This record gives sequence, C-alpha cells and structure tokens, in this order.
Amino acid sequence: MNTDRHNPVMGRITLLLMLMSLTLFVGCKPDEGFDSYGGASSGGNEQTAAQTEMDATVLAAVERIQSGDFDGAKAVLEEAETGGRNAEQLRLLLEWRDRLEAYRLTERQKAWDEQIQELRSLEAEVADQQIPDVNTVDKAMVAILLAREYAVDEEQKAELLADPFVRRMVESVKSRAVEYEQSGQWMDAYAHGYYWLANLFEDNPEYKETAERMTELASIDLSLRDSGCGESAAERHEGIRPEMLLRALNALETNYVNGINYKAMTEKALARCELLGEVLLNNSEDLAWTAEPQDIESWQAGVDAIREEVASGEGKAIQAEHFIRIFDEVLALNAATLKISQEVVVAHFSEAALAALDPFTTLVWPWNVLDFEKSMTQQFTGIGVEISKRGGVLKILSLLPDTPAYKSGLDADDEILAVNGESTAEMTIFCAVSKITGPKGTKVTLTIRRPVTGQTWDVTIVRDKIVVQPLRGWRRTEKGDWDYMIDPVNRVGYVRLTAFTETSASDLNKTLLELEKQGLNGLLLDLRFNSGGYLSSAAEVVDLFVREGVIVKSNPRHGLATYEIARRSGTHPDYPLAILINGASASASEIVAGALQDAQHRRAILVGERTYGKGSVQIVTPVTGGGSQLKYTVAYYHLPSDQQVKNRYQMERLGRDDWGIAPDIEVKMYSNELRTMLDLQRDNDVLFRADHDEDGDMPVRHSLEVTLQSDPQLATALMVAQAQLLAQGKEVAVKPPQEFKPIAVQRGAGDGETEDNEVLLPLNSDF
Repeated sequence: MNTDRHNPVMGRITLLLMLMSLTLFVGCKPDEGFDSYGGASSGGNEQTAAQTEMDATVLAAVERIQSGDFDGAKAVLEEAETGGRNAEQLRLLLEWRDRLEAYRLTERQKAWDEQIQELRSLEAEVADQQIPDVNTVDKAMVAILLAREYAVDEEQKAELLADPFVRRMVESVKSRAVEYEQSGQWMDAYAHGYYWLANLFEDNPEYKETAERMTELASIDLSLRDSGCGESAAERHEGIRPEMLLRALNALETNYVNGINYKAMTEKALARCELLGEVLLNNSEDLAWTAEPQDIESWQAGVDAIREEVASGEGKAIQAEHFIRIFDEVLALNAATLKISQEVVVAHFSEAALAALDPFTTLVWPWNVLDFEKSMTQQFTGIGVEISKRGGVLKILSLLPDTPAYKSGLDADDEILAVNGESTAEMTIFCAVSKITGPKGTKVTLTIRRPVTGQTWDVTIVRDKIVVQPLRGWRRTEKGDWDYMIDPVNRVGYVRLTAFTETSASDLNKTLLELEKQGLNGLLLDLRFNSGGYLSSAAEVVDLFVREGVIVKSNPRHGLATYEIARRSGTHPDYPLAILINGASASASEIVAGALQDAQHRRAILVGERTYGKGSVQIVTPVTGGGSQLKYTVAYYHLPSDQQVKNRYQMERLGRDDWGIAPDIEVKMYSNELRTMLDLQRDNDVLFRADHDEDGDMPVRHSLEVTLQSDPQLATALMVAQAQLLAQGKEVAVKPPQEFKPIAVQRGAGDGETEDNEVLLPLNSDF
C-alpha cells in the first residue's frame, strides 16, 4: 500500500504540518487520429457529404481542445465551409473561454497594481525609519513575491526587483537573516529571512541550503522543548530505543527500493548530531535537556573526529557494520559528554540517517503512531467538525454529518472560546485538535460563542469514532446533502476525492451508480489537493473506469514486479471523463491520473497543473517493535505503458522540473485566484444545522456561473466534457457568453488577510 499523505505546505515555522485526460476521442478510427470509445454515435449508416464534413470539423476541433490547443480549435472552425449546430456550440464554448481568459488577465493586472500600491504605502510608512520594523519588512516581502507572480513578463519582473524600495527591503531581509542566525534565533532567521530569500532568488542554491539548515535547527530546538499543549519533550521521546534503528536497517537491507547508501546516511546523521550540539550550545532555560558548555565542546569535538574518520575513507563504501559501529560510538559519546536522554540522540541520529535515503522513509516513534494512523485511515475519535484559526479566532467551519457535534447543537460559524476551561486565544489549531480529540466515550467541554446572536454557553460532548468521508460534491443542497451534478442540463457530474482510503472506491462507485440513474453523460473527477493514500484504493478507483489491462506496476529492488490489473466486471460506461490535478496531487492521485491518461487506456483528459511527483510506493510495518513503526519505500511505480512516474527529488538534483504527471491542458492558477476559489469552495462545502436560518443569515451558496468564474481549472474541465459530448453527436446546451463581473467574497470574522508565509491551501482540520 502507498501510505504517504503528503501535503507540501511552506510557511512560518510554527510549522503548519497540517497539516487529473479525457482522451475520449470519439468517432474516427484510431489510425485517423482519434481513439474510438463507446457512447452516442450520430446514428444511421448513411450520411450526406455535408453531414460528414460537419462531423469531421467538430471532431478535429475537439481533438485540439483536448490537447489544450484552443487557438487551433478556433482555426478549424473558422476554416470549415460547413457549420452545423454542434460546431456553433463549440464556437460558443471557445468564446466563453476567451472571455474568461480576458477577465483573468484583467484581474491579474489589478492584483499587480494592488501589490505595487501596497509597496508604495509601505515605502511611505518606513521613510523615516533607519531600520524598518520586521513586520513591515515581512509585509513588503509578501507584496514583492505576489507582484513577481502577477508580472506579465520578465521585463516587468526585472523592473520590480530594480525598484529602490524593493532593493532596500531585500537588503534588510539579508542583514536580519544573518543577525537572527548568529544569535541562535533559527526560527526567526527562517521566517523573517531565508524563507523570503530562497523564494525570491530561486536559482541561488546557497539561500535554499541555508533555509533548510535553519528549519533543521529550529526543528531540533522545538523537539527539545515542552509543548504549550500539555505534552512534554520527555513524553514525545518516551519508548525510543536503539534497537528500533537496528531492526529498521534489517528490513531496509532486504526490501528497500534501492541499495542502501550507508555513507550518505552516516554523513547526514553526523551532521544532525553537530546541529544538536549547536542547539544545546545556544543554551535556553526552556529546553528540556541542557549540558555544560565544556561538555558540549567535547561532544562537538568527538563528532568532528568521527566525521573526519569517515571523510578520510573517501571513495570507500561504508557497510552496515561500520554504520552501526558509528551509531554505537555516538551513543557512547553522549553518555560521556552531553549526558542527555539517549532517546533524544537515537531519534535525531535515526531520523537524519533515514532522510538521506528519501523523504518518505522514516521511523514513526510510539508517541506519533496514533496521529500517523489517523492521517492514513481518516478515522479517529473526536466530535466531528472542521475548524480553522485563520485570523486568530478558533471557528467551526463546517459540521460533519451524524456526529456528536451535529447532535449537540453546535453550528458552522460558532466560535470555540475555550476547551475544558482553557482559552483558545493563544492556542494553535494543532493544540486545539489534540485537546478536543480523545478516547471514545470520554467527554470534552467547549465554551461556544454564536456571533450572530452574541450568545455564549458551555456544551459537554461525548467523543465518538469519526470517519471523514473522502467524497464531496460541488456544493451542498438545502438539505445538507452533496450535489454531485454540476451541470444538470447536460448531465455532467462532479466528484471531489479528498483522500484514498479503504472506502474511497466503494463510495465513488455508489455515487456514480446514483448519477448514472439520473442519466450521467460525463464526469469531472477533482484530485486537486489530494495528497494520496492507499495504493490499493487508487487501483480500485482506476478499475471503475477501465475494462482490462494493467493499472499500475510496482518495481521492487528484489523479486518480481507486482501488477494491479483491471477487471471487466463493474466497469462504468465510457462517458467523457476529465480529471483535475495540481501540484498538491500526489502519490495515489498520480497513479489514478496517470493510469487513466496513459496511452494504454486513454480514458481521461487531465486539466490543471503538473502533479507533485512522488513516484514511489511505501509500506508501513511494526517490525521495529516497541510500539514504533517503519515507513519505507519499497518500489517505484510505473504506468500501464511502463513509464516510471518521475520523482521530483531525483529530477531536482538533475536540475529538471518534469516530475510527476503533466496535464493534457495546463491551466495555471495564481494566488489571487486560488484564494477566491477556496473561499467559494468553503462556502459551498459548509454543512449547517437544518435550523441555522432561525438564528441568523442563510448559508452562502454560490451559483455554477460564479463557481466556474472563480475556478478556471474547473471551468476548463467542464468545457472539455461538454466539447466531447458535442463530438459524440449529442446536443449540448451552451449559454451565450456574458461579461464577467468581479466576484465579491463575503468573509466573516477572522477571515481577513492571510498570515505571513501562509500558503493558499485548505489548511483546515477535521476532528
């Protein structure tokens, strides 16, 4: 099984660890440029020459649409001597898209102007300040990065970076980064310095490496501190034993996808040990473990000696026995010098060593196993709400159906002021989750404020098992159910799959059967922001859409390749299928998107942006014992045509960016568009109580027209499905293009500006 639930979020090192084509070419023979699929034909064996020419025109135009060549599609339609209703409908679709693109360009220019205006305002604010305030500099860097994103060409970007105020802010960031670094304030050095520099100067490897070093130092520092959420550093390290790493090595020797590079593991582990000494030398009373300066110096000297020994054997491979001996030496060195908990040294040495293999191979320590399993299964014990702390207010975004929270009288938009009497004002969202969740049958008391009435009260809720459903529609109905028919006139469905759990395929199958009873003509499957899950679940989802053949092949280092094969039974009709993907679509999402796009199946068109690029399969095993688990990479996966999905880390080392799965139709979304799209999606997703309107405003729901305007990737996917229906000879209702007006998004309390370094991803938590 593929177990990675990767969710790549850059941010301030409060460390937000939170937390797609249709190649349904219809009508022509494959050797004439189209793939033949089931579906409606034009009917009858005899056609007039004019009818044949009209059909060929539509098919040729749709073929170009499916590859993202919209100008080519327009040219085909313009050159045709004959028309027909379907050709006219295609013209309307293309005209609608042109107007949407023109609107997007206008909004992008407005977004650029807003950032430049923000910079001019900040410039006036710091005109008399010799050293600008750190918060002002951070605001300026946000504006600079956004302005660079919205710039229409390289010349505009160059002009931005040459601006005197921009240069002043960049120099301020550089000096502040060094100052924080030298004083041991690594979190600040990253958040207020190297984060900005690494993102602004992406071609400068030094900034990237230093940013990574700052995050590593800050991570070590945090690991040595008691949490403000009630857990101690000692508790987090409890139960960690040296033999866990040794057992992990035995498993990796036999089953890891590649040969073990013990030299790289050794170098990475020793570098971490040196950083551990640097953190301790910085000395803080808040650390759970401390050491005397002379003992830290002895530790550093001992680590340096081991590193020199390793370096002196340059060219010589390090074998398992040598690696284990070095591990033992490090543990003995700690006992003689630092004298801090052995569990801490084992944890840092092990984590760094395994990270040298790949980003997805790691030991899950006993304290973290429960959270890890929750992320995989999407099942846990809690009360059943989605929350956010955007803007500093802990607020219920949505209820989950049939849960203790729903039955208790809580509602969306309610604010959680306290948990068991403890104020949430300074509580992180992760701390709130840990305090509200707990064993099944236990109680938690929340202090609730309902903004619309001003009423405040305490409610005690009994925790129960919560299962987060992986399927969502495009919006909720008045009854609170999901609406999966996004285009009811043309019968095009929409399903957003948020995770690949044990029930994802069966849940999707049930939904498709219900939609097919309603006359489903086409489907949009949204895998954006889906970071993966189980490999078996991904294969089962693909199997719903293909009748036979290979779905995915896993290539291990030893032994035979394993295959997931499609079965003829249970395959759904060959209606148009468009899959939405983006850079946060990873792992199992890439298997589904890649397999359905693959030349062996040509079952779906992918719309959006290149996927994350994971390309590997992990398994989880308790072989390490003591309540710990080992997650490690056992295979690379290959698509049905046998091409390997390229791993982003391998490609980055080669200076390439062609990792993952590329869309058939690329639609890049900018930060301003993502913000609006996610805000509207949130409004359409919210589950309120049935009596919500008795206390205040009715829930905000957005029309299809506004939803499509806010989401150009979704709009393009729907256009593709409608175009393919036209290619099948079906009648499609297309509204005449209209001028677009700016979207007004209603944001409640706490939904103002994003936090510094906040990335526009769904950062909500379910519990």
